Amino acid sequence: MIQFELSDDSPVYVISVAAQLSGLHAQTLRTYDRLGLVSPGRAAGGGRRYSLRNILALREVQRLSREGVSPRGIKRILELEDEQERHRALVAELRDEITQLRAELESTRAVAARLAGLLRGRNENAALVPVRRSDAPFTAQQADQARAGGSEPAAADSSRAAQP
Repeated sequence: MIQFELSDDSPVYVISVAAQLSGLHAQTLRTYDRLGLVSPGRAAGGGRRYSLRNILALREVQRLSREGVSPRGIKRILELEDEQERHRALVAELRDEITQLRAELESTRAVAARLAGLLRGRNENAALVPVRRSDAPFTAQQADQARAGGSEPAAADSSRAAQP
């Protein structure tokens, strides 16, 4: 069985159904389309297909028209409302991102505090990250000697291969 997912923007209503749902005449819907007030989707054959969002917009156009707003004014009002909705969505998205970034920042701060605590509490010979001696290329003491003497760590102590 094929599943269809419909949203408020899915163009599903033919013009006669859209006219009935909006309480307007089909010719009025065509006029609104020509004026660019409500632009429905198109079927493969070119017929208009209205979405639920289009139906709601048609009702709003009708309300504004009854209040005496010109078609040009109605178009501008609808554009501004669409823009406002896009801004609301963007603000919500940015708030979510800020929340996520704050959580990541707190996590990073916790890790930094833990590392700072480890650094304060460690003694000279303790490693921050435990390393098995067999995996260590040289000891911390050998590295210090190499830095002080200007030689490579491998040359600082040739006996490192003999270490366990």
